[in-house]
Amino acid sequence: MPHFYSAAQYFLFLVIVSVLVKPLGGYIERVFARRPTVLDRVCLPIERIIYRITAVDQKAEMTGIEYATCFVLFSLVGTFLLYVILRMQRFLPWFFPQYHTTPLSPDLALNTAVSFSTTTTWQAYAGENTMSYFSQMIGLCAQNFLAGAAGLAVGIAFIRGTARELSDTLGNFWVDLTRSLLWILLPGALIGALVLVCQGVPMNFHHYTIATGLEGARQVIPQGPVAALEIIKNLGTNGGGFFNANGAHPYENPTPLSNFLEMLSIVLIPAALTNTFGRMVHQTRQGWLFYRVMVLFFCFGLLFVHHFEQRMNSAFDNLDMKHSRRQSGGNMEGKEVRFGIGGSTLTAVVTSNTATGSYNSMHDSYTSLGGMVLLVNMLLGELIFGGLGSGLYSMVMATTIAVFLAGLMVGRTPEYLGKKIGPAENKMIVLYALAAPLFILPLTAIAVSTKAGLSELTVNSGPHGFTEILFAYTSCFANNGQTFAGLNANTPFYNLTTVLAMLAGRFGLAIPALGLATRFGRQRNTPTTSGTLPTHSFLFGVLLSACLVIMVAMSYLPALALGPVLERLLFKG
Repeated sequence: MPHFYSAAQYFLFLVIVSVLVKPLGGYIERVFARRPTVLDRVCLPIERIIYRITAVDQKAEMTGIEYATCFVLFSLVGTFLLYVILRMQRFLPWFFPQYHTTPLSPDLALNTAVSFSTTTTWQAYAGENTMSYFSQMIGLCAQNFLAGAAGLAVGIAFIRGTARELSDTLGNFWVDLTRSLLWILLPGALIGALVLVCQGVPMNFHHYTIATGLEGARQVIPQGPVAALEIIKNLGTNGGGFFNANGAHPYENPTPLSNFLEMLSIVLIPAALTNTFGRMVHQTRQGWLFYRVMVLFFCFGLLFVHHFEQRMNSAFDNLDMKHSRRQSGGNMEGKEVRFGIGGSTLTAVVTSNTATGSYNSMHDSYTSLGGMVLLVNMLLGELIFGGLGSGLYSMVMATTIAVFLAGLMVGRTPEYLGKKIGPAENKMIVLYALAAPLFILPLTAIAVSTKAGLSELTVNSGPHGFTEILFAYTSCFANNGQTFAGLNANTPFYNLTTVLAMLAGRFGLAIPALGLATRFGRQRNTPTTSGTLPTHSFLFGVLLSACLVIMVAMSYLPALALGPVLERLLFKG
């Protein structure tokens, strides 16, 4: 029976996403093509007011360099403002010194500010013990909106450049940012927050509640505007929890239905962007190919994690771990009974495939092979659905690698969507492909070869300790924010080194993607001939899948080979 309920949940999830891909993808395309939508009557007046106040010329377009510059500067300004709020929070409203006991040191404040402005939301703190309501709402929640909208804007600019010909511009960053907020994120967050409140998620500014339990123990129950932060952390593919327990906390995620809806809110926009891409390049089959490849890898992840978590560790074969009326069965360590293995697996796979570092179970307690799948998902580059915008351009960048390899096999100049992939384009692709191993592996090596890195392994050493460190830097580079939780990350060493990984994962991938889109936009479309590689076919889908595996191997295999060596040389115990 548990297998049936889990399978039904997975099937229903994929059906709902698949049904909504086309209408939502069409809506997003209409928004950025400035064609009529149902929200124009409300959003257009607000948009005009914003442009009048900010002196933005909505008809002016930007080159790739100008667009990337605006994106970077906008993110850095947001980082600075959030850093100031965090450092000053004890002087701002809704700060409770008797409960907010974790000091926001300069390195922790910087780490948190960069984390939220890059949609990583890596949290080296416990929210209820560290952040005031003001910091949560005006600081973190606002950045969830702004950073998510900026990422979506970059994704749309990438598609626009890929679709254009003989053009040196990608659109206007400020217009794309404004439309991402007004037409997509704000309406979705408003509806989603109301649904979560109906499910029991708090939305208040009350003082923390003091309760006395049946045994006479004093209990502090945090309150706060949880629903507002909860919905945008998922819808904006940010992650990060109002509470330390994140999605396992009953105030953030009270029911199996709320868990299911929150997972849908994470996937819907990234999945729909595949259809938006197909519409904007006028080849909808290209978008459907991307979606099928995403679903294929997503299903593999679901099946593997569910199997290993339900099967449990082979070392416990002599124990009764089967599901019954008296026990949940399988590996329930670190999992909430109200979600079970099915709801926990769905959340783990959804969030590790996207740039959303939320969780409702402790991944450090997963089986070794179950945890491996989550690590591999992030090493894929967050392109199985992925983040807002970043998932789509990551998939296209992987596709250009597949096209280039296919071109080498037949001795023909590689083409994608009628655009030649020459030396200049290849430089952008190589920069993108090598960014992950060039940052993840050196940072991991530094951590496992220094006392500052090893001393923070509070629970595990040996191979599992090595995996915790590798997982941390992979998560930060992927702008995901998940953790194995056996690593004490709130130290100057990890606060600063993870900042490097976050910045590289955000800008080190977005800038080459915009560079490639600029190069594509300047070209004239090449007519299709009998020798043109059909990039929407089943065989090309197989080749693309193989390229994704190669991208994982570039980081995973060196780490896998060095793990046992490092264990003998550096770890004790």
